[in-house]
Amino acid sequence: MSKAGALDLATGLGGKIDKSDVLTAVEKYEKYHVCYGGDEEERKANYSDMVNKYYDLVTSFYEFGWGESFHFAPRFKGESLRESIKRHEHFLALQLGLKPGQKVLDVGCGIGGPLREIARFSSTSVTGLNNNEYQISRGKELNRIAGVDGTCDFVKGDFMKMPFPDNIFDAVYAIEATCHAPDAYGCYSEIYRVLKPGQCFAAYEWCMTDSFDPHNQEHQKIKAEIEIGDGLPDIRLTGQCIDALKKAGFEVMWSKDLAVGSPVPWYLPLDTSHFSLSSFRLTAVGRFFTKNMVKALEFVGLAPKGSQRVQDFLEKAAEGLVGGGRKEIFTPLFFFVARKPYSGSQ
Repeated sequence: MSKAGALDLATGLGGKIDKSDVLTAVEKYEKYHVCYGGDEEERKANYSDMVNKYYDLVTSFYEFGWGESFHFAPRFKGESLRESIKRHEHFLALQLGLKPGQKVLDVGCGIGGPLREIARFSSTSVTGLNNNEYQISRGKELNRIAGVDGTCDFVKGDFMKMPFPDNIFDAVYAIEATCHAPDAYGCYSEIYRVLKPGQCFAAYEWCMTDSFDPHNQEHQKIKAEIEIGDGLPDIRLTGQCIDALKKAGFEVMWSKDLAVGSPVPWYLPLDTSHFSLSSFRLTAVGRFFTKNMVKALEFVGLAPKGSQRVQDFLEKAAEGLVGGGRKEIFTPLFFFVARKPYSGSQ
């Protein structure tokens, strides 16, 4: 990591949280989770506060290590991580059948990496819905730099109570975002409401697979590590997502766990036994340098107190994700396309 990169990371840590309050925010966030005595119902009841604190704390780490698109992707041999991420986003746009000029909603858009890529790929106008002020301000700046600020924008809002009228979007998608919802049915119902009849919603969901055993202590430990490290109130089974879509009124066109059969495991960038120059910052060596640089910056006062704690729970998440991937009990790549049917009069 360069000195400039380390300083950028330190400067950005904490998002909208005052730098003197980062440690307090970390402590409040940790208390929501099982590892620190929290429970699922409390996380669901306070999901908005929990998820906001999480993204205030980790966005700079994500962007530094992962780039502008905070998600995984199935990979082919010989394909770089960045190439697979772009292809993953293009695949979603093609499955939705996006056409030039359409109005599209990105639910839980992060800093807008997929939003910009999909807008350019499909010549559509994309609105990003996000409840985190820091990510929105960062996303607007990146839109301006990319030259898409005329066709793409951000709206601050909760995806459980979207600030949009009914039947307004030609397509809706979510990339590893609605897993933060405390209730899948409630979230999908809001998506159904704002989507035009006859149009489609597509998503990549984080899910526990059918191989997950809730009575297995190791499985439960892995699940808890992913939840604390990634700001999740709970992780649903794939079947629960499909049931929630149908209950919300959608017709499920097709669904598949895209992790199954991927030539390169989706979790490889986080696997400490793997080394890659193209994604050096995510390797064991890269993470070691980052960890020690953050520790040093915190010690001399250039990074706020609590910075190391943030990296610690991100490391815990990485361990859980790799463990869940290897045991095939967790997937971030459960994909589905669902259609909002026309009413009888239409």
